[in-house]
Amino acid sequence: MEKNSPQKRTGRWKLLLVVAICAAPMIASYLTYYVIKPSARNNYGVLIDPREHPIPANLGGKLLDGTPVSLDAYQGRWLMIQAESGDCGDDCAKKLFAQRQLRLMQGKAADRIETIWLITDDKPLSTVLMRAYDSTRMVRVDAAALRAWLPAESGTRAEDHIYLVDPLGHLMMRFPKDADPKKVKADMSKLLAASAIG
Repeated sequence: MEKNSPQKRTGRWKLLLVVAICAAPMIASYLTYYVIKPSARNNYGVLIDPREHPIPANLGGKLLDGTPVSLDAYQGRWLMIQAESGDCGDDCAKKLFAQRQLRLMQGKAADRIETIWLITDDKPLSTVLMRAYDSTRMVRVDAAALRAWLPAESGTRAEDHIYLVDPLGHLMMRFPKDADPKKVKADMSKLLAASAIG
């Protein structure tokens, strides 16, 4: 018998073809991940490593009547947070409105979300604003501790963003300045659907 008969050569080519077909998906995924490096992502907000940003103990939270409160008191729920001075201007009011609407748009899951306004000073609040957003938790906090906790996008301040804290009490997402409410809603809907809490 010949060493390299036509049958053996054909068999080898078939074997190589089968191996190539089986290996193709792995090779394609490797090339896509390590060489092409796609920049597309599924989320609109910026994910933050939750292990690095638990709720700090030194926030010094107080309700408007002076009662001490910790954000840990709301553990078990998603916290949608904004930070702003008590002298709430147009941007602040716009974010308060967006928070309220985003919570309501979650339908039955709205009960799993707390909207929180972290007030960074002792300025008095507008009575009209307090009534309009009476479902929002209003908590006065230490401004320096707050800014050390909330990472801002380059060229912005913590006050420019809306943040999400997970039900375990870890900061996990930051939305861009002047965020698109539809895209924020989509991110929140995905998180609530994927969450086992509630």
